[in-house]
Amino acid sequence: MLSSRRRTALVAATACLALLPVQAGVSAAQRPDADAGPAVYAVPGTDTGTRTQIQRIGAEVLSVSGNVATVEATPQQAGQLRAAGIDLGAGTPAADTLPERGGQRAAAGDFPPGDEAYHTYDETVAELDRISTEHPDVAAKTSIGTSFEGRDIPALKISDNVQEDEGEPEVLFDCNQHAREHLTTEMCLRVAQRFTDERARPENRAAAEDRVLWVIPIVNPDGSAHDVESGQYQGWRKNRQDAGTDLNRNWGYKWGCCGGASDDPNAETYRGPEAFSAPETAALRDFIDSRVIGGEQRIKAAIDFHTYSELVLWPFGHTTDDTTEGMTQEQYDRFERVGTEMAGTNGYTPQQSSDLYITDGDVLDWMWSEHEILAYTFEMYPAESGGLDGFYPPGDVIDRETQRNDQAVDVLLREAGA
Repeated sequence: MLSSRRRTALVAATACLALLPVQAGVSAAQRPDADAGPAVYAVPGTDTGTRTQIQRIGAEVLSVSGNVATVEATPQQAGQLRAAGIDLGAGTPAADTLPERGGQRAAAGDFPPGDEAYHTYDETVAELDRISTEHPDVAAKTSIGTSFEGRDIPALKISDNVQEDEGEPEVLFDCNQHAREHLTTEMCLRVAQRFTDERARPENRAAAEDRVLWVIPIVNPDGSAHDVESGQYQGWRKNRQDAGTDLNRNWGYKWGCCGGASDDPNAETYRGPEAFSAPETAALRDFIDSRVIGGEQRIKAAIDFHTYSELVLWPFGHTTDDTTEGMTQEQYDRFERVGTEMAGTNGYTPQQSSDLYITDGDVLDWMWSEHEILAYTFEMYPAESGGLDGFYPPGDVIDRETQRNDQAVDVLLREAGA
């Protein structure tokens, strides 16, 4: 849901863009950090093993469509991949795959022209304040902690009796662990608005009945703010702690176990010097731990939203085995059944997380292994892209691509009480 100001700005910007010539990209010299030299490659014929090998070398698999992986690699990493027999072909400078919105620069700290519909960190906080003020009977804003640079990490509790603790099943929706994945913040806001502003609709009221929802729109506020602070996108993924830590490789379960994260601080998948070394992951861990009341974890189900590739993923990421320590066949079958049902509502591809590539130290595995939370990762729109532009879909798709997950959210809410 957009305010009238944001809708007006979006319409005006879109009209202006329609009058400008289409520009596929600009030279690397015009881009920030152009001297770093990474390039984006389309790598055909990949499988789980190939993609895991790419990640272990330190390159990053940006997305997967079928068996074609879109990969970002530095010149050194590209040389290692070729030496390992992986056919990269010709690459495109990564900076040239960042989107241009008519060649215009936004005001510092805001999204580029045409993308005003996205919420900045301050606008997200203001929206949560609005919701809790206008719906005090069902919504309460709180905080799970602070980021490395001292920003609050806000959360919204939604419940029929929000000031009471009635012991109902709880469902967690968290977004924006990775800074450049701004569409996920809009997804969390969609959940928040749907079950407050639109709660009177019978289908919404029925879906949330006897449930408590926790919505955390920006887990990585420093990285998210940094990504747009210059008025142009930076393609930034990590938090802002030193060279940056990949928050979704910093979780404690199987941290650093299986080659699914990097020990190089300059790598995009750097796991940090130790598990929970990033204050943002530690804050979210502490919040989830705090929902153990009377020896029972109240949070029964969760979705961790990411972009992009249009996937529904379930544990485990650290192993390709379906059943292993901490996962029985019955438990796996439930993950697969619910994940497949959710994917049937939004058109995503359902699969075990490790089918994409091996990861370790991710939130999905931790939530299940530590608390047996029925936890999924959604990789949102688009299904494929040319490179970094896939992280920055235009603002006019926000409503469509967030509402696309309404039924999937309802499925998980239902399942939380099973």
